[in-house]
Amino acid sequence: MSQYRAKRLPAHRGRAAWAEILGPYTPEAALEGTVTADVTVIGAGFAGLSAALRLHQLRPDARIVVLEAGALAEGASGRNSGFMIDIPHDLASEDYAGAGDDRSLIALNRQAQAFGRAAVEGFDIPRDYFDPVGKVNGAVSEVADAHNRSFAQHLNQLNEPSEMLDAQQMRDLTGSAHYTSGLFTPGTVMLQPAGYIRGLALGLRRAGVSVYENSPATGFARAGSDWQVTTPQGRVSCAQIILANNGHLESFGVARGRLMQLFLFASMTPELDSDALEKLGGQSRWGVTPSDPMGTTMRRIDTGQGGNRVITRTCAALRPGMQASAGDVTRAARVMQQKFDTRFPQLAGMKMDHVWAGHLCLSLNGVSVTREVDQGVFSACVQNGLGTARGTLTGMAAAEMACGVTSDVTRYFATEAQPKRLPPQPFQQIGANAVLRWKEHRAGEE
Repeated sequence: MSQYRAKRLPAHRGRAAWAEILGPYTPEAALEGTVTADVTVIGAGFAGLSAALRLHQLRPDARIVVLEAGALAEGASGRNSGFMIDIPHDLASEDYAGAGDDRSLIALNRQAQAFGRAAVEGFDIPRDYFDPVGKVNGAVSEVADAHNRSFAQHLNQLNEPSEMLDAQQMRDLTGSAHYTSGLFTPGTVMLQPAGYIRGLALGLRRAGVSVYENSPATGFARAGSDWQVTTPQGRVSCAQIILANNGHLESFGVARGRLMQLFLFASMTPELDSDALEKLGGQSRWGVTPSDPMGTTMRRIDTGQGGNRVITRTCAALRPGMQASAGDVTRAARVMQQKFDTRFPQLAGMKMDHVWAGHLCLSLNGVSVTREVDQGVFSACVQNGLGTARGTLTGMAAAEMACGVTSDVTRYFATEAQPKRLPPQPFQQIGANAVLRWKEHRAGEE
């Protein structure tokens, strides 16, 4: 193809809480008029900004333009749970172990973490926004505890450290008597994702990269030897493009009928006052993922990351139209309130300050789309629910591909198969959502 037009632009339900709690923010000006670049990056999330940074490292004199559809961290990068995980984390498995080459994937995930850590140090991003504190897989039932023990054995075979926690240790950590056991792994970085993304963009701007906000790419087309990327008020003429817009890759007609557009939901408490903190107990920072991947993720943050708050994430819905409905958010809010109240009866009934939906993109066979999709057009998309680490990696890979560089990262994505074709609609949406509801039910109190 020589011409691509966006069928849809990003649309969000609920405010991006991670960005909101950082306080007032004034976006940079939108792109106006025509500019010239060597490379245009579409998307300023984890993949897009990682791609821009890697491009700048490899080609420091290159003119790089990044186009973000909304304000920085307003999209998926401000709507996730902020876990940058190094160890296996296959959301489609029973206990995250998966069936791939875990040693290679762990090494790649740690490359992503090292890349992020170097950016934090090089751009003076607050260390609180990139905290290598580890995480816990929480368990409530005997089945969940067995999943944790099985996963611990798998990690032991990989020579990866972990520690089983009993019910009292879980209560000391979280302030909740809900958990009967947990599995601590030390390698996860806990992000303030909006703070990290904004810090990365600020550092890139200081390095000479042009990052435009509220500038959605509405299309791009071949114009002689170059590409012309259009926005509502401007245009970029460039030799190369990197698509770092995750599920909206399909909006441009790439991988059509092969991508699952999924939404997860989260809520965040208001800032906890001294009375609430005393009732809550536990430590000031922690993250608990459920031992059943379809269970409930919980996280607590402190003032260094935007205030003393608790985040709850659960529920999922497949929405091929790339927008969650108001009903989806209402249902999820009800479920999340119940999950919060069950875990923290000492704070039961506390009204949430934020409730939101976050857009994920998955493929049926768990692969990304990180390759050259047209001459001079590279994709860094389809993160399969692992956007902080996998998004960083796909951005790095697409930049290296654009520069003709071969590395462990590019080799990994070069060996991935194409995403499998999905069943036709409406069977895809009906069937997938039925499976999701069943898995949520099966996860129970997890």
